[in-house]
Amino acid sequence: MSEVEHPSADITAREAVREAEQRGATAHVLDGSDLISKRTTLEGIAAVLNFPEWTGRNLDALYDCLTDLSWLDEGEHVLIWSGFQALAEHDPKAFSRINAVLRDAAEHPICGRTFTSVLTRD
Repeated sequence: MSEVEHPSADITAREAVREAEQRGATAHVLDGSDLISKRTTLEGIAAVLNFPEWTGRNLDALYDCLTDLSWLDEGEHVLIWSGFQALAEHDPKAFSRINAVLRDAAEHPICGRTFTSVLTRD
């Protein structure tokens, strides 16, 4: 198996939640330890961020939702993805694409809500 670069913060999910809350952000924790496919990971992200039921489960829909978040309270929303290594190891291509969408969405917020993501070591 090829080695995949893991762009993670060197903190635990608990520490990431504490940091987000200290700056007034809302933390949304995704336990990715069992998410080994693109489909299950997209469903997991949709669940923790409470995406509308009608939202598609593909990369375009993920980007659209992450740049909008109008159904959530105003302010910053932080996706804390612990256990991202499961997807990175089982499907490196899906991991790379989802991670790219997370980064891109963070750069283009609308509706008075900002989005950031943190990939943690646990």
